Amino acid sequence: MEIPNYGKIEARAVLFDLNGTLGVEGVVDEKVKHLLGRLAEIYEVIVLSADTFGTLEEQFDGLPVKIERVRDGNEKLERAMKYEPYIAVGNGNNDVRMLENAELAFCVIGKEGATIDALLASDVVVTDVKDAVVMLLNEKKLTATLRG
Repeated sequence: MEIPNYGKIEARAVLFDLNGTLGVEGVVDEKVKHLLGRLAEIYEVIVLSADTFGTLEEQFDGLPVKIERVRDGNEKLERAMKYEPYIAVGNGNNDVRMLENAELAFCVIGKEGATIDALLASDVVVTDVKDAVVMLLNEKKLTATLRG
């Protein structure tokens, strides 16, 4: 996609954090799951998570989403680099390096909050992950936010 006065985004993958980004306390809303299914028709969708609440497999069972467990932010970046160029969506300190390396980065300030470093490493800030996914599904919404 080409965004006027911003540049071209060539990503083929969207990488998500689970806790605080896609879900609250490890649980992903059914509307979010539906949107991820739609997004997977356009991009490869990957969830990189330390799986704090132990729900990773259960939450994405049956969805066209690839899941990978990571220990920390360094490993998250290492795994993310396999999908370059990519779009990243996160909220915490262990997402910062993944967000910084992304072609386009979203910070989600949801019910579990977000860190200042994740915020500063992002191009777009939303208060609900559904808004980030909808922007990726409707390029005009993304263009309206990012155009220079």
